[in-house]
Amino acid sequence: LVKENKKFIFGVVKKGARAAQFETAIQWLVDAGLVIKVNRCNQPRQPLKFYMDSAAFKIYLLDCGLFATLCETKPSDMLLGDNAFVEFKGAFAENYVLQQITASAQIPVYYYSKDGSTQEVDFLVQTPDRIVPLEVKAEENVKSKSLSTFVKEDFKSLNLKGLRCSMKPYIDQGWMENIPLYAVEAYFSRS
Repeated sequence: LVKENKKFIFGVVKKGARAAQFETAIQWLVDAGLVIKVNRCNQPRQPLKFYMDSAAFKIYLLDCGLFATLCETKPSDMLLGDNAFVEFKGAFAENYVLQQITASAQIPVYYYSKDGSTQEVDFLVQTPDRIVPLEVKAEENVKSKSLSTFVKEDFKSLNLKGLRCSMKPYIDQGWMENIPLYAVEAYFSRS
């Protein structure tokens, strides 16, 4: 999760590894409820499952506490404002947001990345009413270039409204809403 390319790569687990070697193990972790598998989606259209790319996915831990334990992270490292943990806060924030969405509502969650580009939208959430492109920011630095391009240019014809979760308070910017990280569960439980 802390790598620039967060897509799951079998070769990182074991040099020369292929999907066939680990598919069963990953599915076992998903079925046991220890990890959440988030597949890539090529189009932000309902139902997202029709546009799913099953070969590209990310894996998140069920719980941020498990994530911190596996990373051998002290809680004080994350909470102190001295930038000692700045490069990993984003991964924890993404894991937290996904944990809140999947715990509060049984709604499909995917992610989007553009081929041949660094553009990525952290999550595409399918609510009963709409597709929500969602960007997660761990701090108050909330530049959302990928989300802006996704909503305003790439899929402008779909009239999507983006959502950003960050440490900033609620704000509606027209093309996107910002909600504080602590409000994620409430936002999606009302959907």
